[in-house]
Amino acid sequence: MYSVVTAAVERRTPEFAVRLALGATSTTILRTVLGQGLRSVVVGLTVGIGCGMAAASAVASLLFGVSPHDPAVTATLALLVLSIAAAACLAPAARATRTDPAIALRRV
Repeated sequence: MYSVVTAAVERRTPEFAVRLALGATSTTILRTVLGQGLRSVVVGLTVGIGCGMAAASAVASLLFGVSPHDPAVTATLALLVLSIAAAACLAPAARATRTDPAIALRRV
């Protein structure tokens, strides 16, 4: 996740520079980058949970002490994955807010 968001921030650096030069706040840039990164994580979690629930009957014999459709386990793991992904997206997002518009636009 970190690498994908870092590559996206590098590709969009001129866009962020223009936005900052036109008056966008660093909070707006941070929200944009975090939203882009976490959107793909939420889609992946949705598909993964759906496939997991569909395949739960196949692995039910391997689970001990927990039912295959336990909502507490599913919610806990989803929150764990979401928080790790948010932490991975935070460093590139913070880097995007520190973009100097003059330097970034000169590179283009």
